[in-house]
Amino acid sequence: MLKSMTGYGKGEAVTPVGNFAVEIRSVNHRYGEISVRMPRSLYAFENDVKRSVSSVLKRGKIDISVQWDETAAANTAPQLDLAVARGYYEAYSRLAKELNLPQDADPSFIMSQKGVMKEVAGAVDETELQPQLLYAVMAAVTALEGMRIKEGEALAEDLKVRRLQIAEWSSQVGERTPQVVMEYRQKLKTRLEQLLDGAEMDDSRLAQEVALLADRSDITEELVRLSSHFNQFDEALRSAEPVGRKLDFLMQEMNREVNTIGSKSNDAGITTLVIQIKAEMEKMREQVQNVE
Repeated sequence: MLKSMTGYGKGEAVTPVGNFAVEIRSVNHRYGEISVRMPRSLYAFENDVKRSVSSVLKRGKIDISVQWDETAAANTAPQLDLAVARGYYEAYSRLAKELNLPQDADPSFIMSQKGVMKEVAGAVDETELQPQLLYAVMAAVTALEGMRIKEGEALAEDLKVRRLQIAEWSSQVGERTPQVVMEYRQKLKTRLEQLLDGAEMDDSRLAQEVALLADRSDITEELVRLSSHFNQFDEALRSAEPVGRKLDFLMQEMNREVNTIGSKSNDAGITTLVIQIKAEMEKMREQVQNVE
């Protein structure tokens, strides 16, 4: 199953003290490169995030953005200011003595006074957030993988069609080659007859010249290797493993064989087919660059 290296995914996780929002973007890259942007308080989990992502995404330039939003309950927690409370109590005691009031002040009355209860920043234990963070990360990875698989299916279909087309043109090259030798023999014979003007022709010399051309223009080995590369290419398209690098290597080898065929050809028909093959292979190579 072919996978693209381009995709986007988003994942979320809700915790009692806040929420995670993770976004992942990936583009094509020769190797696997992962970068993570997250709040400073979560830096300790950066390697955990990278390991989790790399276990699924093998190639591509992958950018991960982690957002952490604390809830109001986590941001503030009530705290008693004993010094202020003691001041209120002593003030009440003096007032009660002067006015002959009950000496025992109600604690709720003291706590309700300004400044006795303060709201301060709450302390969140980040170590307890790791499972929820990784859950959000993997949810984003799953979404991204779905997009990469869908695009990979389109890539595979396109590559299959183009591969079949260059195989057809290669077959036409193979069929044309023997005709080129026969045509050369006939042209050479006609030319010699004109030059000899009725004199006896050396058939052995003619056969030797034709044999030399046939040897120089023989592309049997190149066509056999090209056919083998086609088969390996098809097998790679069906593989469940990442095959981007293998496909890229096969494209280089196919291009090498086609270049050799073109250099051996002295026929306009074959040259035209070679140009068509190379143009189609260049389109395939561009597509392969985006395969994981």
